Amino acid sequence: MPHCLIDPSDDALPVTALREEEYEVWFDAQDENVRGWLSANGFKGQGGQGILLPSQSGARGALYIVGGSDGRGNLWDWAGLYGALPEGKYALEGELNGDDVHDAALGFALASYTYNRYKKTADGEDEDTPPDGPLLVWPEGCDQGAVRGAYGATKLVRDLINTPASDLGPAELAAAAKDLAEASGAKYSDIVGVDLIREDFPAVYAVGRGAEEARAPRLIEFTWGAEDAPKVTLVGKGVTFDTGGLDIKPASAMKLMKKDMGGAAHALGLASMVMAAGLNVRLRVIIAAVENSVSAAAMRPQDVIATRKGLSVEIGHTDAEGRVILCDALTLACEDRPDVILDFATLTGAARVALGTEVPALFCNDNDLAQDILECGTAVSDPLWPLPLHGPYKKQTKSKVADLKNDTDSPYGGAIMAALFLEAFVDKGISWAHVDLMGWNAVARAGKPEGGEAMSMRAMFAALSRRFGG
Repeated sequence: MPHCLIDPSDDALPVTALREEEYEVWFDAQDENVRGWLSANGFKGQGGQGILLPSQSGARGALYIVGGSDGRGNLWDWAGLYGALPEGKYALEGELNGDDVHDAALGFALASYTYNRYKKTADGEDEDTPPDGPLLVWPEGCDQGAVRGAYGATKLVRDLINTPASDLGPAELAAAAKDLAEASGAKYSDIVGVDLIREDFPAVYAVGRGAEEARAPRLIEFTWGAEDAPKVTLVGKGVTFDTGGLDIKPASAMKLMKKDMGGAAHALGLASMVMAAGLNVRLRVIIAAVENSVSAAAMRPQDVIATRKGLSVEIGHTDAEGRVILCDALTLACEDRPDVILDFATLTGAARVALGTEVPALFCNDNDLAQDILECGTAVSDPLWPLPLHGPYKKQTKSKVADLKNDTDSPYGGAIMAALFLEAFVDKGISWAHVDLMGWNAVARAGKPEGGEAMSMRAMFAALSRRFGG
């Protein structure tokens, strides 16, 4: 892990990497054979293009166009290198800065990712067998640990989201969290089924009680790091499948609902990066894991449910369940007064309408924290976009029969309404950021295969590193 990055090799072909604006000068300096070869192959020197360069005895190396100049090589520009080269061993040549060597290695690794758990493989192979493809020598000066941490976390997120709900219910999500915790020396615990009522997590139980016993709801938690270090708590929405409940989704909307635990996957992925890097924090991870099922036991529209915070919630729509389970998780997160709470959720279609599928929405009650996250997201090619916690809209989250309701009568500003609902469960004075994300690549692009995707995770890690060292 990652299999496509290798130690130095004598038979690795050199790769010349250029910006688009550098190509013309480079082309003019080449001999007639190389210029003719490039022209005959229709090579235009555009970002993402790669080609082997000929010599009398065969390939003498390769050329890759990273992209235009923006002061830094974009991670996803570098990711195209993997698909631009045929099978073989390669090594980047020339002087590259620290950002470029990191992005070249990580982009190459992310582009090599495949999810083949359910595919028939060749004799003697299994799902962990490295796929055929090009291999890249670790670029000189690259922080291999940082690349491995980011790749491993992204693979974890992608694998979890890509796994069908038949093989990833609340119990299996809990097992994945426990495996990560135990591998990192963290202290793990969970609360299952009716014990959620006894331990005062009534909202988590209410959403998950409609599922069969084998898919009972769970509150998952682990802690890691020195007890006197700054406290960072990660909260994830773990709806392992969302039918919509009694307000059932149409088939077209249910098709991708195995990904509705994407927030939990992101919390685990970010936790793995934090622990692998040894950041000086007291890390706490809290995941509410449920399946939102249709059954006689499922919560009903206009039910009023209790929450750990003591606020009552009227269920206006059973398909707005993610914010309900996050009520209890956020309340628990606040109880030890952490320095920062970050929550991740595939929460609203409204955020996708506003920003599309590729840019997560960021809501934050701390301007300094928001600025850190946004700046870091841009720097590491993992952008977010801020949306407001617009106070005047809060009245729309109020219920006539309870303290709050989980939907509104307005079709507008749905992502903001959901964030304001969550804010009611965050104690004053605690820095909190909420990420409403897609967690899925609708189409394949360089380094981003169709399917489950980590969005905002590397940005958050960079922001935490800026604040707490690393």
